[in-house]
Amino acid sequence: MIDFSTVVVSGLGTVSAAGCGREPAAAALRDSRTLWTEVDRSGGYHRRRGSRLAALTAGLDFSPWLAPAAARRMSQPSRLAVTAAKMSLEDADLELDGDEDPPTAVVVSNAHGPTSILEKILAQSFSQGPLAVSPALFTESVANAPAAQVAISCRARGPNLTVIQRDAGALIAITQAAAEIAAGRVSRALVIAVDELTPLLHAVLDRFNGLATAGEDGEETARPFDRRRTGAIAAEGATALVLEPEDAVRERGGRVLARLRSGTSVFDPGAPRSGWSRDPETLAESSRRFLTQTGLAPEDFDAVVSGTAGTFGGDRLEAKVLRALWGDRELPPVLVPKAVLGDHGGALLTGAVLAIEGVELGPTPGFAEIDPDLGVVPHDGRRLESPSRLLATAVAAGGAAAWLVIERGDGR
Repeated sequence: MIDFSTVVVSGLGTVSAAGCGREPAAAALRDSRTLWTEVDRSGGYHRRRGSRLAALTAGLDFSPWLAPAAARRMSQPSRLAVTAAKMSLEDADLELDGDEDPPTAVVVSNAHGPTSILEKILAQSFSQGPLAVSPALFTESVANAPAAQVAISCRARGPNLTVIQRDAGALIAITQAAAEIAAGRVSRALVIAVDELTPLLHAVLDRFNGLATAGEDGEETARPFDRRRTGAIAAEGATALVLEPEDAVRERGGRVLARLRSGTSVFDPGAPRSGWSRDPETLAESSRRFLTQTGLAPEDFDAVVSGTAGTFGGDRLEAKVLRALWGDRELPPVLVPKAVLGDHGGALLTGAVLAIEGVELGPTPGFAEIDPDLGVVPHDGRRLESPSRLLATAVAAGGAAAWLVIERGDGR
C-alpha cells in the first residue's frame, strides 16, 4: 500500500467514441448513451457470427491539440495519447516549459500496444521480405512509443514509464505516478491510459470469446454483471490525468478535481496467462488489508467504480471479490463506465474522475437480469448524492488486480 494523500488530480483529458473532451464523455455517461459502430470486417478475420460492434474514434478532429504535420509521424496510440495529454494540461491550466525541477513524469498504460504499426511491419515482411520493412515504422512499433511521444510533445523530461497489465494497468499507472510525486522525485505526472482498436485486433479478441455477441433479443451490447452477458464492447481512445502535489496546485491557483488517498496492486501467480484468477478470496483479502492500512472500511465508500466490462470470467471475479470484501454488508452503488464508453481506452479513469466531481451517471446499459452466482446489481440510475469517497477497482486477465481510493476535490 502506498500513501499519497498529498497528491491530487488537477486536469482531465479524454478521447473516446463520445468525442474529444470531458463534456462529451460526461454527457454519454449521464445519458447512458452508447456509441457503438460497425467494425470493418472486410479483411475476413472475423468469425461469421462473431462480434460486429466497437466504440471507435474514427472521424474525430485532433488538430486543436495535435498539428496534422506532427500527427502523420505517429501511430494511432501516440496520436490519441498526445491529444489527451495536451487536453489534460489545458484543463489544468498548465504549460510545461521543460525546465521544471524536479521534472514531470509520464506514465502510460497500454493493453495491446500499437497493433496497426505491427500489422504494417508484418505485411511488408511477409510480402517483400524482412529487408523491405521500413525502419521508420520501428520507433512506433513498441508499446512505450506513446509515452515517448507525450514526453516530446509536452516537454516532460522526467521518468518515462509504460505499464502493460491489461485492465488493471490504468490504476497501477496512477499508483506508480503518485508514488513518484509523494517521494519528491518529480514535480507532477501525466498519467495516460491509451488503446487503439484495429479490425484484426477486434477479430482476435472475439475469437478468444472476449467480446459481446448478439443476444436472444438480437442486440449486441455489454451486459456487466448480467446473467446474459457474453463479453465486452471493445473500445479505443485515451484518458489523461495531471497529478500534482496539492500545495503546488493551490499556489498557482489551480483546481483540485479529485484527491488520491492511496492505492495498491497485487498479482496472482496462479492465474492462467490469458485467463482470470481462480482465487477471489485471496484477492479480497489483499483488498481488505489495503483498506485497513489506509484506515478505511468498506462502509466508508459512497460508491465503487468497477473496471468490469461484461466478460463472463472477469465480471464473475470482480463480483466475487466485491462480495467477499463487503461480506454481509450492502454494496454501495456500483458504477460501470465501460458499459457506456467501452472496454479499454481509459474509460475507468474517465468515469471515476467525473463521478467524484459529481457528474450523475445514468443506469448501466444492458443490465436487466441478476446473475444469482454474482449477486451484484450495477447502478440503476437513481439519483446519487455527490460522493465524497470512491473505490476504483480493476481485475485483469493474467492475474493482476488494483485498487485506488479517490476522494472529492473542489468540485467543478
